Amino acid sequence: MKKIILFDLDGTLIDSTEAILESFHHTLKAHGMAKTVSDEMITSQIGHTLETMFAAVGIDAERIEMHVTTYKLYYRKISRQKTVLLPGAAEAIREASSFARLGIVTTKTGLYSRELMEHFELMHYFETLVGREHVEYAKPHPEPIFKALEQMGNPSSHVWMIGDTLLDIEASNRAGINCVAVTSGYDNAEQLLTLTDIIKSDALEAVRYIAQRG
Repeated sequence: MKKIILFDLDGTLIDSTEAILESFHHTLKAHGMAKTVSDEMITSQIGHTLETMFAAVGIDAERIEMHVTTYKLYYRKISRQKTVLLPGAAEAIREASSFARLGIVTTKTGLYSRELMEHFELMHYFETLVGREHVEYAKPHPEPIFKALEQMGNPSSHVWMIGDTLLDIEASNRAGINCVAVTSGYDNAEQLLTLTDIIKSDALEAVRYIAQRG
């Protein structure tokens, strides 16, 4: 039976930090945010839902939805120009496809994520892409992983997740699948070690580790 590998996107395969920061600051300015929000405050929340991210910088609950809408419209306009593949990501995907079935599980909007991967001419390697709008609960809830596996025929074994944050590891643990953490993204090794000791530098190293496993 072929292995299955589910990839996170931000910090695992792509770097869209510039697009995220620009969209976030644009949105805050558009809605009259008075205080300055640092880039560090925003990047510390990447991986969480947009709703969580805006709440974390002090947006009132009743105004979060309008902020998310503004963000998405702006992000979609700039994302392809201001997102890059991480080093080794394309190679990781191609190598993984030689021995595994592939999927993407992200907290980003699925539609825009699919457009990005099509822009990089890599979407055809993946059987499924589960984004924020496809589930009720985002990572660290296991629902996005369960959704991806359901779409891939509910395989019972040899399933791996590759991700860069504690959210990915916790979701994998709760879903009962294996996980390789990578330090190419937003959580550092010290943080990742609180939940796993399987840590690689990037997606390509992670894929090669999985290839060697039984």
